[in-house]
Amino acid sequence: MEKIKPGKYVEITYDLYQVNADGSETLVHQVDPEDPEKFIFGVTPGMIEPLETELEGKEAGAAYDVTVKAAEAFGEYDQEQVATLEKDIFIVDGKFDAEMVHVGALVPMMTADGFRINGLVKEVTATDVVMDFNHPLAGKDVRFKGEVKTVRDATPEELQPAHGCGCGCHDHDCGCGHDADDHCGCGCH
Repeated sequence: MEKIKPGKYVEITYDLYQVNADGSETLVHQVDPEDPEKFIFGVTPGMIEPLETELEGKEAGAAYDVTVKAAEAFGEYDQEQVATLEKDIFIVDGKFDAEMVHVGALVPMMTADGFRINGLVKEVTATDVVMDFNHPLAGKDVRFKGEVKTVRDATPEELQPAHGCGCGCHDHDCGCGHDADDHCGCGCH
């Protein structure tokens, strides 16, 4: 059997847990076995280093279980990623879009560089909207528990610049900003 090493095409599934302050864990994401996470080991940018280290040398069928500290996972929580924006930028058809922009909503936005990111609405005032652009798991230790599904040589096409943001959630439903057309839109690494 082939082992995971740089240049290999790899498919994995996993459950992603947030490790709480009391040591308990909360399941926050599952990769569907029918749609595993796919990447080129050592080529796809932004992989979480401790996860990559854990996977190296494993074969298809191997289980893995790794806990990653916040700083090495999705980064520490950064207060500078919380922004106060003028409410006027959320006006649609002449009125504030209260249906989309409300406390707790995840709102897609664009950076000045044209990258898609999601912001969590923290507060709405008469004039402003306070949004948090930290990754939802910033400041949290996490645990990946999963299985290696496929290990094989990557094709020349697959070795072209790979897309990935390192959030570990490439099936697009973890709330990090992924969508089917923009694999690295979360801006997390």
